[in-house]
Amino acid sequence: MASSVQILLVGGTADGQAVTVELDSNGRPPLTHHHIGSGGLAHAEIYELENAREESREWRYRWTGPAM
Repeated sequence: MASSVQILLVGGTADGQAVTVELDSNGRPPLTHHHIGSGGLAHAEIYELENAREESREWRYRWTGPAM
């Protein structure tokens, strides 16, 4: 069974929300998250993974812009 973690979204329209993602076999979350809002996949926003605290393996997803 895969482990999961909640990760905070920073920036964009989903700022302050958290998403639950599964960790890979190395204990890391996916490198990107596509946040799908009310406009559907065509208006998704892309968030990229970054370390919030390297020593404690805490992450956050930082908004990079629209998927268009």
